[in-house]
Amino acid sequence: MIRLPERKARSETRNAIRRTPLLLDRARQVERLAARPVDVLVVGGGVTGCYAALDAATRGLTVALVERDDFASGTSSKSSKMVHGGLRYIEQGNLPLVRRSLLERQRFRRNAPHLVHRLPFVFPVLTQDGVFDPKTAKAFEGLLWTYDLAGGWRIGRLHQKLTVPEVLTRAPKLRSDRLKGGLLYYDSRTDDARLTLTIARTAAHFGATVLNGAACTGLIREDGRVRGATVEVDGRPIEVRAGVVVNATGVWSDTVDALSDPAHEPSVRPAKGVHIVVPWTRLPIDGTVTVPVPGRARRATCTRWGDVVVVGTTDTDYDGPLDEVLCTKEEMEYLLDGANTAFDADLTPADVVGSIAGLRPLVGAKDGKAGATLDMSRDHRVTTDAQGMVTVTGGKLTTSRHMGELVVDEALGVLGRKAACRTAKLPLLGGAGYDAEATAATGGTGAHLGERYGTEARFVAALFAEDPDLAEPLVEGAPYLRAEVVYAARCELARSVDDVLSRRTRMRLFARDLSVQAAPEVGRLLRRELGLPGDEVARQVEEYVSGIDREKTVLMEGLS
Repeated sequence: MIRLPERKARSETRNAIRRTPLLLDRARQVERLAARPVDVLVVGGGVTGCYAALDAATRGLTVALVERDDFASGTSSKSSKMVHGGLRYIEQGNLPLVRRSLLERQRFRRNAPHLVHRLPFVFPVLTQDGVFDPKTAKAFEGLLWTYDLAGGWRIGRLHQKLTVPEVLTRAPKLRSDRLKGGLLYYDSRTDDARLTLTIARTAAHFGATVLNGAACTGLIREDGRVRGATVEVDGRPIEVRAGVVVNATGVWSDTVDALSDPAHEPSVRPAKGVHIVVPWTRLPIDGTVTVPVPGRARRATCTRWGDVVVVGTTDTDYDGPLDEVLCTKEEMEYLLDGANTAFDADLTPADVVGSIAGLRPLVGAKDGKAGATLDMSRDHRVTTDAQGMVTVTGGKLTTSRHMGELVVDEALGVLGRKAACRTAKLPLLGGAGYDAEATAATGGTGAHLGERYGTEARFVAALFAEDPDLAEPLVEGAPYLRAEVVYAARCELARSVDDVLSRRTRMRLFARDLSVQAAPEVGRLLRRELGLPGDEVARQVEEYVSGIDREKTVLMEGLS
């Protein structure tokens, strides 16, 4: 058995509370990566790879986590941001996945209460052309009882029926001519990118080397086994020796599997999902409202997120380039059509203030025999190939902790070692001791920082004393502070303007045009913190702005 050697380490495993900020110096992480072999090398910095790294580190293994781009830059920053059991999986007959998801949802709510928040879901019942009519609503209520009994009750609320006035209180612009009432139940939502980053930082807290901008370019073989990988960091090749390599690269996993086994048959079927963002003033709702999309089997969800509403999602096969996935004009119009059919909102493309498109790494055939992606299972798969490399595919954000546990179980089998999982009750950084109600009551900057950093918000606020200008917003009209950029550079391994605006603050999604205005100030702060050359900062700002222009062009004019 592997044991953490000191009582202090065991205590920190329970509490995960830091008295000083966890500084993550990129140069130091690179040197650690180059200097020592590790027990486990995780390739892929999405939510599953990060949780695998955290799980392994807390079992006493030496760990390195490498990510080609940035933490959560793939699927894990482009999800529906729901931590949920999945009502649709009950409809598909996959009750075990629902039970597991609801258990993991509760663990997330306990371990990361600053990042995972309870969210009400409303299903309007219409006389016709709705998600449910009165007859099918009765059957659906039975499904909700199943959901509650399968673990939904852990959230502290059971589902309930709503009258027409109660539905309209939560969604005043909902078309009421055919409205007969509604059904309400509760799930959770999260900022998926910040959640993933926090998991990675917690892994670093427990001794893992974590590094973004580190691309796996090849595997090291010895005696027919995979014993590490060649990683390129800032143009420098580094050989990382490892007892076992974990492939957690999501939709790119077939590429890495082929490095281990050239005869590998592709097994991942990418499914595209898109979301658009509109101002809350144009679509005032409380929580999430689920609405039908005319002529389509999938429902659309409209979810309030501060002063905006996120509308999504699609679920379609995708065979384009994996490294540039954008919301198209047709997909935007599809979602706007769904919202406008359900609400008296008259939304137009001009109302769209942000968009996001990502790929789900579903496990299944690519030849069309597996049916529609919407009907495919969200179950995960963990395998070990003949060369000893462990690969994890499929799954969903809600079950990422459990997937990480299964990955490390598999890796320990390759290593011939045993150690008990510790993450089920392990708070993530910022989660231990966090009081959501007290934080919300502070309002203003306190609430903003608390809901993003939890108890570690004090480290961000402490920067105000260092430089009072850091307490100012990045740009007028947005809540994000200059101090958050400094903290991102010092403690969150942010390397670029895009890292900060797309994933550390989420301005690119929630306030796209404001993020363009903020880009030069972000560049200035990063230059000061990271010592970047002026021409490099100018390049980053220009690249960010051109990326936004490309995104808007595809959205408004179609693909070119």
